[in-house]
Amino acid sequence: MNQAAPRVVRYLDADDLADQAAKRLLHALIDFQADGRVAQLCLTGGRIALRMYARLAQLVVGSELDPERLELWWGDERFVPTDDPDRNAGPTLASLAGRFPLEPSRTHPMPAADGLIDAGAGAATYAKELGDTRFDLVLLGVGEDGHIASIFPNHPSGEPTTQAVIGVSDSPKPPAERISLTVAALSRAGEVWFLVSGGEKADAVAGALAGDQTLPAARVHGEEATLWLVDRAAAGALEYFECPF
Repeated sequence: MNQAAPRVVRYLDADDLADQAAKRLLHALIDFQADGRVAQLCLTGGRIALRMYARLAQLVVGSELDPERLELWWGDERFVPTDDPDRNAGPTLASLAGRFPLEPSRTHPMPAADGLIDAGAGAATYAKELGDTRFDLVLLGVGEDGHIASIFPNHPSGEPTTQAVIGVSDSPKPPAERISLTVAALSRAGEVWFLVSGGEKADAVAGALAGDQTLPAARVHGEEATLWLVDRAAAGALEYFECPF
């Protein structure tokens, strides 16, 4: 399938990015729910994402979004116990569910390290739960090294695979054990949005948009749209004409 060229939208700073991305996300989810559909959303972790979720939770109240027709998935997770603060799911769910009800049967955090043998077993469990789900929208952060989810450059996690979910060992970033959707699974989406804040990520943003295939961030694309939502600092290595609004 031919994929649309990535589009870059710049924001003034992290606060502006979180606020405007939350508004954009709310409108997108309402559109996905048209004709009674269940919106399929794949979430990311990270500081800017959490700030956006907090703003989204405020905006949902009184909006046209139907929380009962919102299905939540995660792109990756740290393979630690359920109550570990390093998990992506806990803070996200606390932020969202604190303001509006989420349907438990449509909320799919990745397995934790409680009772499971290893991250590989957790990945297999999540793959069965995921099935052939096609995401309406995948949200992704980007690391300074160009990693997305728990797929890292020059690491076995980035090797081609037919699997949708993998266990990650010896992660370059702690904790060492993780679970991640693969490039193929993340790209099985109508839209992919990258949320990036901070000048320390400017080179990774520029490299990914230039198509550097050594960077995992360059290898994930939405089938219908790929958006890079970046603040001014993260866009610091881009030419302005490369960033249409």
